[in-house]
Amino acid sequence: MKKKPLVVITHWVHPQVLSYLERHCRVLPNESRESLPREELFSRLTHADAVMMFMPDWVDQELLDHAPKLKVIGAALKGFDNFDVKSITARGIWLTNVPDLLTVPTAELAIGLMLALSRNVLAGDRRVRSGNFQGWRPSLYGTGIQGRTVGIIGLGKLGQAVAQRLIGWEARVLGYDPVPLPDDKARELRLEQLELDELLGLADHVLLLSPLTESSHHLLNAKRLATMKSGSFLINAGRGSCVDEAAVAKALENGRLNGYSADVFEFEDWILPGRPATLSGELLSKLDQTLFTPHLGSAVEEVRLAIAMEAAENIVDALQQQQPRCAVNSPGTI
Repeated sequence: MKKKPLVVITHWVHPQVLSYLERHCRVLPNESRESLPREELFSRLTHADAVMMFMPDWVDQELLDHAPKLKVIGAALKGFDNFDVKSITARGIWLTNVPDLLTVPTAELAIGLMLALSRNVLAGDRRVRSGNFQGWRPSLYGTGIQGRTVGIIGLGKLGQAVAQRLIGWEARVLGYDPVPLPDDKARELRLEQLELDELLGLADHVLLLSPLTESSHHLLNAKRLATMKSGSFLINAGRGSCVDEAAVAKALENGRLNGYSADVFEFEDWILPGRPATLSGELLSKLDQTLFTPHLGSAVEEVRLAIAMEAAENIVDALQQQQPRCAVNSPGTI
């Protein structure tokens, strides 16, 4: 009897995903909630036909050298900038992702971060827990959304989802993308499309929702941050390295930025050479001007189950000699 193909899963997944895969494959899961040490992952990939990977994973030549039998990488994520697509394709390996399921929960979180940052929610929570809270005082006055200008950088599915959710908030919504939206779509979303520098100079709140590409790396650097409206707020829910975090710390220090919130960080862009090892202490120390979440964009129970299940279905497609439904590349027949 022919042995079933082996699938390695690099991070914890719901039992339903394991049950689905076990109908088609032998499964080597990670039962902990932590990332596998790199050497342990290499060892597990030695005989793997497929692997399901997540945000903390990256694929480079070194990993591929340790996975000689690999046929498909099912990435349980949307942005695949940590994956060397050219090298993966050259070795005849499918790479798949999950392009749609992360959009809505990430849009919701981005708006939540914008509100929490500008309304001093974290500082207020600390005040209440301090033991000295005696009721209302005229303090911690923040900035609302009504009547303000919100700028969205990146008008892909995520940026459009945020814009759609801001309809009815009585804010002026601006948008920028290297590939502008059709005029009718912009009208539907009630946003004005501007060039990036113009948007930065007008917006009270800037939501950075761009994928990481060569052109978007450090898109908001010291020079661009200096053009932002004084006292504005910056929220990054796209990719960490779309901003220069050191420059953000300086912009907070000199008052150009009133606050910075992020769900994504430069150190997470694993495949980039020279990335910082951690989030800078300068940013972490600015308790009253920053708000950070640990990459929670898609961290909704039913959404994470659906994401992993779609990644599993992509893997089974490829192992059954079919084109995966969410293929990133075209390696040819496997």
